[in-house]
Amino acid sequence: SRKSSPPAARGSNGCAVLPDTPLRLRAEDAEDLAVISAMAQDALVSVKDLSYDRAARRFTLVLNRFRWEAKPVPANGEPAYERTLCAVTIEGVDGATYRGFSRHDDDRILSLLAIRADDKSRAIDLEFSGGATLRLAVAAIKAYATDLGEAWPTAWQPDHNADDAS
Repeated sequence: SRKSSPPAARGSNGCAVLPDTPLRLRAEDAEDLAVISAMAQDALVSVKDLSYDRAARRFTLVLNRFRWEAKPVPANGEPAYERTLCAVTIEGVDGATYRGFSRHDDDRILSLLAIRADDKSRAIDLEFSGGATLRLAVAAIKAYATDLGEAWPTAWQPDHNADDAS
């Protein structure tokens, strides 16, 4: 069966994201944000790892990110894929609205589907599986994604085709 994967990632300067390099991306428009979204697709996020600093107008979340850009290299029956921790920070946040989950559900794990800019509402939406959404009110897009530490092996690759079957 065909595996779903995001498009090849390119930074805001047009350079490709290298598969063995820790991710360091900046988004200043919807197109840049789409690159961060593609790299963060299928990330796992603990609700307790969502942080909104009202005084600094900064929202940060720590993702357990599937490394779509890494080439799978199975060896001796070992896992072929990788995950890593990644911090996504959004600056200039004037408010956060949680839908489909409570900010106090510390034990809940969310699966990130997409990060989208909503120009009409002047917001950034983080869409999770199960209909959960986090809406951040912003005047402009200013976001960063940075990998934290070393990647670790995993045998599991997200597969959206199973979701599409009727």
